[in-house]
Amino acid sequence: MGSRSPASSRWPFVAILLLHAVAILLFTRGFLLTRTELPFYSTCSDVSLSPCSPSSTRSSPPSSNGTSAADMGGGGGKCWTKPAVGRLVMIVLDALRFDFVAPSIFFDEVKPWMDKLKVLQKLASDEGSSARIFKAIADPPTTSLQRLKGLTTGGLPTFIDVGNSFGAPAINEDNLLYQLAKNGKRVLMVGDDTWLQLFPYHFFEAHPYPSFNVKDLHTVDNGCMEHLLPSLLREDWDVLIAHFLGVDHAGHIFGVDSSPMIEKLEQYNTILENVIETLKNHSGPGGLHENTFFVVMGDHGQTINGDHGGGTAEEVETSLFAMSLRSPASFSSIPDGLTCKQDLDGKQKCVSSMQQLDYAVTIAALLGVPFPFGSIGRVNHELYALSAGTWDRKDTDCNSFSDLEAWMKNFIDTLCVNCWQVKRYIDLYSSTSVIGFSSEDLQHIEETYVQAQTYWANYMKAISKHDVNSDNSHVTPSIFHEQIHAYSVFLKKVAELARTKWTEFDLKMMGVGFGVLFLSLLFQLFSIWRVDQLCQASCQSSANSGISFRLIIATFLVTIRAASFLSNSYILTEGKVANFLLATTVVIDFHHSLVAGGTKLEEAIFVLLTVILRFNIDLGSSKEAIGSTSSNAFSLRLFSVNDISSVLKVISEVLPFASLAILAFLVYYMITGVVSVGRSVKFFLIGTFVSYLLIALHWICESNVNAIQMTLQNIGMYLIPRLIYIINFGMLLLLVPVQMFKWKKRADSNEIIITGSISMLCVLSPTILLLSGRQGPIAALVFVTGACCIIRSQKMSHKNTSDGTPGRILGNPIPVTKWCLLAVCLFFYTGHWCAFDGLRYGAAFVGFDHFDLIRQGVLLAIDTFGFSHILPIFGLPLLVLFYQYPGSSREKHTFSSNLIQVFLIYGLINAVTATLTVVCVAIQRRHLMVWGLFAPKYVFDVLGLLLADTLILAASLYYI
Repeated sequence: MGSRSPASSRWPFVAILLLHAVAILLFTRGFLLTRTELPFYSTCSDVSLSPCSPSSTRSSPPSSNGTSAADMGGGGGKCWTKPAVGRLVMIVLDALRFDFVAPSIFFDEVKPWMDKLKVLQKLASDEGSSARIFKAIADPPTTSLQRLKGLTTGGLPTFIDVGNSFGAPAINEDNLLYQLAKNGKRVLMVGDDTWLQLFPYHFFEAHPYPSFNVKDLHTVDNGCMEHLLPSLLREDWDVLIAHFLGVDHAGHIFGVDSSPMIEKLEQYNTILENVIETLKNHSGPGGLHENTFFVVMGDHGQTINGDHGGGTAEEVETSLFAMSLRSPASFSSIPDGLTCKQDLDGKQKCVSSMQQLDYAVTIAALLGVPFPFGSIGRVNHELYALSAGTWDRKDTDCNSFSDLEAWMKNFIDTLCVNCWQVKRYIDLYSSTSVIGFSSEDLQHIEETYVQAQTYWANYMKAISKHDVNSDNSHVTPSIFHEQIHAYSVFLKKVAELARTKWTEFDLKMMGVGFGVLFLSLLFQLFSIWRVDQLCQASCQSSANSGISFRLIIATFLVTIRAASFLSNSYILTEGKVANFLLATTVVIDFHHSLVAGGTKLEEAIFVLLTVILRFNIDLGSSKEAIGSTSSNAFSLRLFSVNDISSVLKVISEVLPFASLAILAFLVYYMITGVVSVGRSVKFFLIGTFVSYLLIALHWICESNVNAIQMTLQNIGMYLIPRLIYIINFGMLLLLVPVQMFKWKKRADSNEIIITGSISMLCVLSPTILLLSGRQGPIAALVFVTGACCIIRSQKMSHKNTSDGTPGRILGNPIPVTKWCLLAVCLFFYTGHWCAFDGLRYGAAFVGFDHFDLIRQGVLLAIDTFGFSHILPIFGLPLLVLFYQYPGSSREKHTFSSNLIQVFLIYGLINAVTATLTVVCVAIQRRHLMVWGLFAPKYVFDVLGLLLADTLILAASLYYI
């Protein structure tokens, strides 16, 4: 590398990027494989192969083309189960937390958002056995696409589907919507257009509305209201699905504890009152909704900050309210898991619990359609019991049974089909998929199923004797309970097994990927060593050769941080760990200064900076701290101020503007204080200051939406951000050729790099600040202050060798390590964390209303990685300048070599942490939190590594 010009030495960055891309691709192919989706679909005729009672599941005779009469759309006939309901009204309230619906008496502390959906609580209390509130437990990850897929297929989510959340592909495996359409059920959908993307051919009629603009709280909901009530009076549908999004978007933008959220919940309460009134008015004998089943449910929950995607209790616990419009028989002894408490009026209020996995098969059983082929859920007895008395008793063959016994017999027949369907799927899955379940697991499942079928044989003998002799002595309650328990145990064990061992890991592919990644680390180490040797040779000095104490300390800090990823607890507190290690470097610098005979102001300022970072990393995820992309007011909670008086509120409004002004002054001071300001520099400074002014105007328009005209509001909300994007992109296109022209002129390399670095940071900063919201200028001030402290501290402590040549960068990599740790802290400081609910989706729509995958993806990436990757990497050359000795005879060549070495060291630090993340997810691939914690961490780290490699390559092309 050193024998040619420094510019020709950029090839290691290309090689490193390619090695990392290949390694990540191979490991990902082995780790994030989806479960095998079998191309099989249940049909009515399949049940004839089951051992279940023919009296309860009479299959239609197969037709010549292999389908039964029911398969061809015979709507009202029997198929796998007896239809218990005639119509289904399913209202999905996206991100419906459990405490949005459940009475507040079930929680230790009453919150403002509780008890807003009073109509559901009243119905659950007044309607008795025909209405109930459930805590529905979802399986993580809790993104909307995966939850809708799980709700309709009855299968567990696959992690890789998270990548499709912004471009949902059609579901190809068997699902509830397919079975409804196949068996003559007409499905009407209104609301979230994700349904139409997942099921493009299954709706009799659909009214979709765009769902990805999280700043829009009303478009989808207004569309649902426009069509929902009129549709309830129509006779030409069997299943109605209405998917509201207001609560989800209000959570993303404002958080749960906010006025818009409460307003949305109150609006939903009014809507539900109107819907229920309409249903009840037409639920009499012969009425349109005489036998309608009404469901209000969430697809997932959300955190207090309004985020979801992970596996915390707040995210996986959602609500489900169900009610039968035709009152069922009252069965006091049906086994259930009710939890009841008395309110202040002495009224009994109860809630139950169920797995969301069970929803698809339970609804299929109620509607009398085949269960989805790949479902592993079990028919929930409590949800099924809400319509316990709605089938026609005269159609049973056991009229001498009591109501409870008749219900239990029908439920057992349903569970029999349920267990047979699950067993069939597991057997076929294991025989056709690449890996499947182990032989030990299959044997355990087989034994449990055989035991359940043994109970079934005894149960059928007792039923047969009862039918012949009409003697109840052969049929005792224990026989019913034993059979239900046996089937429930089988279904529960299958679900537990699938949750622990569902994903197919290709260990060979993962091993090859890790091997390539480890090879890339060796290549990076060799490249760093080689550049260091060439630098010493070019400077004709070896005084600093060898392993220094500071090199050992830096290696130790990087290793400690990387090794911490092997613990889920440390991953959860990654920001604090990075801040602690950053503070450790300050202690080392203090020690070095004391030994040298004094301390520096820069080190004291940096100590204060680490304290600010430490106390605000936890607060960075709060909605109040996210800024204009999430709220209309910047909160002083960013500085741990909780009790905000009117004066402080004014300060909180002024603070972002003041920070922006200070930032502009610092930019001007830095660039005019170190170099002469030429025309090109003035041009970029003017463009940056104009962008800052436009950002301030954008905030003003956001803060006073009600006080300005609609035209000005649209200009401030949409035109100004787009103008900022255009200005910044135009300056970026001009900056690159200007920098290259200066290099060709062979001007002073220090001045070229200083002007080039600061100009690049000026060009990039406005877009990042705009997307970061009102916290952006403060985060930028933290970055600038920290960078200046690192640079000045390094400049003052750096000592040249005795022969006047520059010192070795490899001899003291602590400044590069501090730079990297500061970037990590800024990632968490700005409200991000390594989970899909840590993405600030509102930033993707700054200046836009409509969703475009590429455009919104780029904006979201800039917001996510702006302070942690983009600005730090393009600012690295400023750090290199102060390793440079101005009187060096080969100044330009030496600087280029030093810059290459700094880029390589910075890239190595990122690669080491990503490698340990890969080791972590490989070890923890069977961990309970693998999909909720370890896999998102892996995705963020490897994407961050590839982005860092790409930016380093781009920076090397720009600066060298």
